[in-house]
Amino acid sequence: MLVRPYNRTSAIEYARKWALGRNPRFYDFQEIGGDCTNFISQCVYAGAGIMNYTPVFGWYYRSASDRTASWTGVQYFYQFLTGNLSVGPFAKEVSRNEAEPGDVIQLGSESGTFYHTLIITETVPEITVCAHTFDALDRPLSTYFFDRSRFLHIEGVRFWQ
Repeated sequence: MLVRPYNRTSAIEYARKWALGRNPRFYDFQEIGGDCTNFISQCVYAGAGIMNYTPVFGWYYRSASDRTASWTGVQYFYQFLTGNLSVGPFAKEVSRNEAEPGDVIQLGSESGTFYHTLIITETVPEITVCAHTFDALDRPLSTYFFDRSRFLHIEGVRFWQ
């Protein structure tokens, strides 16, 4: 298996293009639990260019009824990215200062439950993000209310030659 760089520029361009709209190729989960992780999966896919079609534990979307939980679920997305040893993007949790544009942020409650996923579009002079559910285009992270956060640095993309 080989590793290639994650295309941060493509992920950010996709995020900005669709932050305030919906790509018709993907179902809008807004009314059934939220669209945040679905949207961030689309952004990461734009930067990775490959899905992981492993049943149950992979990361893919074919349709609203044919997808993995990791495509749309906050915790499952985290588990996939940080635990993926196979095809597709992989990440590690880093400090706020180590996060880069194209990386992912998840917001959580004091109890430790994470409930929202965003993508970083800028880090200087402050972190700005794009997101769905509460649609945001280059919104400052400082305007969100949350008890905890985790930053997922996408290290690369694995693929078979």
